[in-house]
Order: sequence, then C-alpha cells, then structure tokens
Amino acid sequence: MAELRLIALPGIPLIQPGDDLARVLLDALKAAELTLEAGDVLVVTSKIVSKAEGRIVALAGVTPGARAHELAAQTGKDPRIVELVLRESTGVSRVAPNVLVVEHRLGFVSANAGIDQSNLEGGDERVLLLPVDPDRSAVELRQRLMDATGLAVGIVISDSHGRPFRLGNVNVAIGVAGLPALIDLRGHPDLFGRILKISIQAYADMVASAAGLLTGEGAEGLPVVLVRGLTYPPLDGRAVQLNRPAAQDLYR
Repeated sequence: MAELRLIALPGIPLIQPGDDLARVLLDALKAAELTLEAGDVLVVTSKIVSKAEGRIVALAGVTPGARAHELAAQTGKDPRIVELVLRESTGVSRVAPNVLVVEHRLGFVSANAGIDQSNLEGGDERVLLLPVDPDRSAVELRQRLMDATGLAVGIVISDSHGRPFRLGNVNVAIGVAGLPALIDLRGHPDLFGRILKISIQAYADMVASAAGLLTGEGAEGLPVVLVRGLTYPPLDGRAVQLNRPAAQDLYR
C-alpha cells in the first residue's frame, strides 16, 4: 500500500536577507531528528526564498508614475504598491475596487503580482516581492542540498494563488527542481482500458497544494514541508512549464 507523509519542519527562524536557506533547512531537519532520503521533496514557501534573496522593498523609496496613480484611484490601493505591481508585470488583466490582476513577468496571472505584506516584520511600509527567478532558486537550493547530503531530492517553491471562477486560495508551484512540473498521462489506460486523451497532471502544483495544508497563510510559522513517499518519473521539470501559453488561453 502506497503511503505519503507530509511533515512541516518546526523551528524555522525568521529569515533575513542573505541567509543560507540550505543550511537553515539542514539544521531544521537535524533538530527534528529527520534525515533526508532519496526522492524526498521539500516544499519551501516563496516568502522565505524572497526574504533570503533580499526582495524586501521599502515603500518610502517608491515613486508612483501616472499609470500607478490611475490604477490606485480605481482600486483603492496604495499607489506605491501599484507601482511595484506594474514593475513586476507585463500587462494588466483585470481592474476593480480592491482588485488588480496582472500578467506577472514570470508568465502566470496573479493578483497584485504576488506582492505581499503578511508575515513581514517592519510594519506596513515594507513589502515583499516574489523571487526574481524561482526556478533558478529551486535549482540552486537543490544543488546545495545534494552537495551536502549526496542525495537526489526535489524542491518546490510554492506561493498562494487565487483561481478564476473559484473562491479561496491554493498553493501552487512557482519554482521546481528535481521532479516533474507536469506529468502527461495521455496514452495511458483508465480502469476499463479506455485510453486517456487529454489528461495532463499539474504535478508540482498538486505537491505544493498538499503542503499548503500545513504551511498555512497566517501565523503558523511553518514555511517548509518535507514530502516523503511520492513516486514520480525521473524528470527535472520547471515551474515555467505550468504556464498556459496565451494562444491556448480562452479567458485571458
């Protein structure tokens, strides 16, 4: 019988710019009396990756442009935050009171370009941007862990996203290394021998979402989850593969 275990690592400190995330994770595993095994996946929230990479911005140093002021008036948002949203985006998708949905420079569509103030020390005058290149961050973190342990492990960097036509947020993968981002099931039979024709799993998103049950979005203080027992093909995917091409998007 297949068994899947998800373990939130306790004792992760508040991450500061320049912190060595690989060392933080290894120390947390040791403190929890856990040892990495080949095939394990660590789901790491984007927040601590961004903090370690120094993606904190002081709003006092942000000067909004005309477009930012225009959108701020329509949404009721701080024009300085709107300016940062525009800098992190390639286009604006939807605007409404308290809503600003954009096409992020990383290729996905999200509210506020993923810019966040929750769980960020320093008050309301600082915001946190997403990592510059989460896939690269995942690759580098995986390599550091492999160098330290000699084990092939997977990394998923997760972020919480809303979904069109559905209420509530779910965790998705914005950075992937060492496991598939997508698993194509087309050509495989179902229980009755029918051949699957359109089934493609957003595998890394599923892993991120499962871990989100433990990481939460509030005061849980559990930004890293060890996932053990997954069985996946030996594919080294990237989160960018999860972005639907604009030509195939019927809703954008």
